[in-house]
Amino acid sequence: MIAAGLIFLIGAGSAAVYLWRRQWIDALLILLAAAALGVIVGDVKLPAGVGGTLSIDSDAEAIDLNEAAAVRLSGDGLSAAQWHDLPARPVLWEAPTSEVLHLDFPRELTLGRMFALTVRRSQAASWRLQLLAENKQVIADVAGSGAALTVQWLPPVAETLVLSARMLDASGKVLAQGPVPFSVSAPVPLQVVGRFGAPSFDARTLNELLVGSHAVIDWQVVLGKTVTRNEGPRAALTQPDLLVADAAHVERLGDGARAALLAQVAAGTPLVILAANAQDKQLWSRALQLELREQAEARPSGTPLALASSPLNPAGASGQWRTAGDRIWTRPWEKGRIVWLGVADWHRYAISEPQALALWWQGVLDRAGIERAQDVAWLDPQEMPLPGRRLEVCALGVQGNVTFPQLKQTLAWQRRPDKADASCVAVWPRKAGWLAMETQGAKPVAGKLYVYDKADWLLWQKAQRREATARYAARTPVAAAAGTAPLPAWPFALLFAAAMLLLWWRERR
Repeated sequence: MIAAGLIFLIGAGSAAVYLWRRQWIDALLILLAAAALGVIVGDVKLPAGVGGTLSIDSDAEAIDLNEAAAVRLSGDGLSAAQWHDLPARPVLWEAPTSEVLHLDFPRELTLGRMFALTVRRSQAASWRLQLLAENKQVIADVAGSGAALTVQWLPPVAETLVLSARMLDASGKVLAQGPVPFSVSAPVPLQVVGRFGAPSFDARTLNELLVGSHAVIDWQVVLGKTVTRNEGPRAALTQPDLLVADAAHVERLGDGARAALLAQVAAGTPLVILAANAQDKQLWSRALQLELREQAEARPSGTPLALASSPLNPAGASGQWRTAGDRIWTRPWEKGRIVWLGVADWHRYAISEPQALALWWQGVLDRAGIERAQDVAWLDPQEMPLPGRRLEVCALGVQGNVTFPQLKQTLAWQRRPDKADASCVAVWPRKAGWLAMETQGAKPVAGKLYVYDKADWLLWQKAQRREATARYAARTPVAAAAGTAPLPAWPFALLFAAAMLLLWWRERR
């Protein structure tokens, strides 16, 4: 507004000079030009009644809100990609109450982990959720009467999959169905150091589980006073990902060796302690602030594995120790974490329930907080990618350019202030299916995103449009509900140009 005021003052001064010369038409032209330029620079707003309200529906594609004071919206709203580049305007919209659903599943997981698909409905009912293979055979099925159901499936090999899911009502009628795309990657072998003060079937079973997962292990078991069984790693251990020890080994360590072990944990290497042979309560209280109590009973508990309790276990969560599952306690130790595994005789499930045992141990490792450094981490898009719609691709640890071979585009990564430590690019996919991408640099990293067809998961699309519309409506303060619209600049630009040209022509005569 200060600039507009200066323009008006300069124009008035120039008009006064022309009036002093009795050039009335020239003075009028100067005033018109100054007024037009001042309106452009001053960003003058129109009242809501002048700008008007633009009515749109959910099927609208090309939308221009520049001359609208408010938006009257019907239907489920617009997607986040459509709202992204539109200016903030008051929204007159009432969200529909018809049913929608949300899907939650990992877009990428490691081989050996259970794939879980959760579907949440906006209305509870009796229904069934099925997961179908690519040949349309049912591979997982669950029924319930709540608002959410989860199906689980263990992928057998590492591959890229596009499964299907469908919802059925109580009578077997299909309510919704669509693709479920994800990729299964081969696991990076863990580097594990195991130290055991006494042989046990539990330690032996754990060794077999780790060997079966292609882990690189450095294993040492004390068999007697002078006998120790060593199993060296098949490759050099650069930086162990996990330390495993039984309680007997930790109790027999000297103060210096125990301090060195805890220093390794403090540096960031997790430690899992098999507590079945723990005996020295005072040592654990002094070294780890872990108060142990004798267990009155060792009755098995938990499903599907009934696990017996160790003779000594914490009475409950105390200090920095927290319960992390059935007879599992954890505590942070500077940059690392210590897990107290207070169960025994779980080795017997290696034959009767091998899959359940492997998944249970995977959960134990997750509680240990094993972190594998990744050069590049692709971020999942906030909503379903669709053909012809703006798609924001974001990643961590990238710089330079990214290439999309199918689109024949190479774009430069750009930092986004609303995404910490992430860089993004925007593309417009042309068709449904997998969209490949690859970062450039010394170590190129490939990734892929699945682009859904516009007819896929219509109820999920409706839910995402309602959420995106609600976020857009929150951008405009309530106080602005009365509405103002920017005054169109182009008529005043034409008026300014015409006045100046006419003044120049009069001066040249």
